[in-house]
This record gives sequence, structure tokens and C-alpha cells, in this order.
Amino acid sequence: MQQFSLTKVIPDIPVVNIVDIGALSLGMGTESYAPLLRLDKAKVIGFEPDQEECKKLRELHSGNHEFYPYFIGDGGAATYYETNHTMTGSLYPPNTKLLKKFQRLHELTILQNKHTVETRRLDDINEIADVDYIKIDVQGAEFDVFCGAANTLAKATLIQTEVEFVEMYEGQPLFADVDRVLRGAGFQFHTFEGFGKRSFKPFLVDNDPHRGLRQILWSDAVYVRDFLKFESVHEDKLLKLALMLHDIFHSCDLCLYALTEIDRRTGTDYVQRYREGFVGHSPMDVVYS
Repeated sequence: MQQFSLTKVIPDIPVVNIVDIGALSLGMGTESYAPLLRLDKAKVIGFEPDQEECKKLRELHSGNHEFYPYFIGDGGAATYYETNHTMTGSLYPPNTKLLKKFQRLHELTILQNKHTVETRRLDDINEIADVDYIKIDVQGAEFDVFCGAANTLAKATLIQTEVEFVEMYEGQPLFADVDRVLRGAGFQFHTFEGFGKRSFKPFLVDNDPHRGLRQILWSDAVYVRDFLKFESVHEDKLLKLALMLHDIFHSCDLCLYALTEIDRRTGTDYVQRYREGFVGHSPMDVVYS
């Protein structure tokens, strides 16, 4: 489907406030919210505890973006397990016994050192005034972050979080645990963004150690504010949610649902504008009734 930006038909959408926990990917240019950055519709507060990586992020992104070298967690002392790759360090130790069963996993998570660190609860970060979108990738410690973020979660309308289906880090909470805490915070599961797979050793698929067969190990889970209660969400928040759903996740049907609620409440013509935006852009027969 040829994609158009929602800002083309609704140009006055407010800037989306993003909290990125484990913001390393922003330095790599692989962040999911890149479409909003290109539109200058994103304000990012990022947390990357690696001092050097945080410094690089500050040098690469200025203006509407702020970065802090904090470990976000439950607010207490913790052990940081440093590995041979920055992206695989965690507040949980690598589950070496499991990781060695798969192609190209143990090799990226070899324990190098342990550090005692102090974590900060998301709710205690004064720099966060408002948030619409929380993106989190902290290698197994996502559940702990959410448990210290009740007030922050109450402000957000969309969560994108890495989740694991097997215990890649010893003792880590899994998808079911994360799902429970987010549903309890008023979110509905929406979709998965890709699946992380590896094949069991010694099996190798097309001579590519990064390819798997049926075993799913991790994914990014996307949650939205409960769509059965959109009537309790402020219009500006719904409009920003619609932008995220359309421009980032291509969830056109749920975007339309959010715009419908805004129109019902305020008398705007966003639904009609949205329908017109698909003319010439989509092979789908977009019907609204």
C-alpha cells in the first residue's frame, strides 16, 4: 500500500511526546518512530545508561530531543550485567544454557563484567512532563520499568515494548507478565512488530545464523489505550494516537476509529478528510459506514 502521512490531510496535529527507554537504536537510525522525526512531529526524551552511547545521542540529536544516562527500573539498587555487545547488556544475567542452544545468540551475550547500579522509577523522572508514546527495549527488564511507571502510563496512549517468550535472561519476566501489567494499566494489545527467531544448533537455514524456523524468541508488542474507552481520552491525545497508528504502524482501521470519536465529540470532519486521503494512494477499497 502506498502510504501517505496523516499530516497531509490533517496538518495541525500536535507534536507527539515520546519516551524512549533504551534509546540506543536512535543512534543507529532504526527507531520505529522515524516517520515522526522526519515530519518534525516528535519530541523525544531518551534514556541510555551507557555513558558513551548517551553522549553520541546528544551529539546526533539536539533541539527537541533530550537524553539521560539513567538506568530505568523499580527505583532500587540493581546489578548491571555487561556483555560483549552494548545492545545485549541487561539488569538480568544472560541465560547462557538456553542461549547456547541457538545460532548466534550466546556469541552476542557473553558476560564481561557486573556493576552495581542505582535505578530510577519512570514516575520519578522530573524531566517527563507529558508522554504519548513509550518505546522500551531493556533486554528483559521491561516489566520492572512498568511497575515503577503507574503515573507515566496513565498519560500515554501507545506503548511499544520488547517482550520475550522464553527466558533469554535468567529470571526475567516474560510476555505474559508484561501483558498483565499493561492491561491492568488500561491498555489493549494491538499487534506484534516482527518476531525474533533463531534455529536450534546445529541446524542452519540458508547458511544464515540469524534466520530461524518455527521457534519464536522475542518480538515488539504494541499496546494502545483501551479503544473501548476512547470517549475518556482527550481529543489532542486521540489525534496524536491517530498519527502514530497511521504513520508508524499503518493501522488504518484503528486510526479511523480514533478520528471517528473526535468527530463525534467536536464536529470536525477528520473522517471525511481521511477517506479522501486514500484516493490514489491505496489499492484497498476503503469503506466507512
